[in-house]
Amino acid sequence: MSGSRISRPVCLFARQSLKRTAVRSFATSTTDIESPCSESNSSGTSSRRRRTRFSDVLNTGPSFDDFLQAGLSKQDVLGNRQSGTQKKEIVRLPSWLKTNIPKGTQFSKIKEDLRGLNLHTVCEEARCPNIGECWGGSEKSAATATVMLMGDTCTRGCRFCSVKTSRTPPPLDPHEPENTAAAIAQWGLGYVVLTTVDRDDLPDGGAHHFAETIAKIKQKAPHILVEALTGDFQGDLAMVELMARSGLDVYAHNVETVEDLTKYVRDRRATFRQSLAVLEAAKNAKEGLVTKSSIMLGLGETEAQLEDTLRELRKVSVDVVTFGQYMRPTKRHMKVTEYITPEAFEKWRLRALEMGFLYCASGPLVRSSYKAGEAFIENVLRKRQKSADAALFQTAGTVVDSPVV
Repeated sequence: MSGSRISRPVCLFARQSLKRTAVRSFATSTTDIESPCSESNSSGTSSRRRRTRFSDVLNTGPSFDDFLQAGLSKQDVLGNRQSGTQKKEIVRLPSWLKTNIPKGTQFSKIKEDLRGLNLHTVCEEARCPNIGECWGGSEKSAATATVMLMGDTCTRGCRFCSVKTSRTPPPLDPHEPENTAAAIAQWGLGYVVLTTVDRDDLPDGGAHHFAETIAKIKQKAPHILVEALTGDFQGDLAMVELMARSGLDVYAHNVETVEDLTKYVRDRRATFRQSLAVLEAAKNAKEGLVTKSSIMLGLGETEAQLEDTLRELRKVSVDVVTFGQYMRPTKRHMKVTEYITPEAFEKWRLRALEMGFLYCASGPLVRSSYKAGEAFIENVLRKRQKSADAALFQTAGTVVDSPVV
């Protein structure tokens, strides 16, 4: 009896020691260790504990001694090892696309004014990289901001745009034309860009609402030049003509990309040919109207496709074209295929001018509404206006010493 009493604690100690040894070897060895808690089956043989995926990863990873050694790379840390796969390369943003965080007294003042006037801007909604440049400067009158009408929710879902989308956006504000005109007149600008989300839920696409806003701006501040960046109104050219005759000075509509990529980049309701028809109808609706379009680069287009696009735009007498780098707004949007160099942008600027465009703004950070381009257009329109006034005075018998041409 005494012998059996002595052997029981010794046996218990041996079992506990064996258990600790098994656990340690389980963490560092690739061989299967019989569990000390294994049970006997009906045949009397012991069963082994089923190995888990975690144990496989653990056993193939580094040991404790490896962690004590210097030079252990991040890829060797448990869970980061990718057997049979190549590490994904991270594409860094080129230096020419990096901009400073917008700040400054003038920037803050304009942002405060816009909030106080209850105006939406594409500069903010579409996360434009030029917002610091366009809203900065020494004078508010020299600032450029693209005001967005009819709310901030679009009925289309283009794969490059970060504006909110919905099939049933909120109804139009009937007071928006009057309020927007009053706000812009109060703001003291010389050149304003108006745009809108696509409103396919409306019978006229919002054309009458847009045209009424422009007419009221001209009534309250006739000196302000108005550029309207419109949608395609689902191909309704009567609405395009209504917009062209509303009093605006520049009619802008973007083809966005080359024809072959349109179905992958834009909403399926927008087509390249439909956009050309819009630009042509606007040009024919009002004599002397400046028309404008914009193209994004870096979507996978070829040089031949870009040449064809420029030729098609010139066929419908588009006056101004801009080139800019496509920038992916979020991970939900289409990826950037290529970052175009500043030298390539300059090449396309010169090519556009050779083809007869009145003006071309081309650069990695250029967007459809771009401060430098608008300043040039404003200068051209002011000269045209002075020339028209001089011709009118001469017709009336008034002598003009030096008319501006």
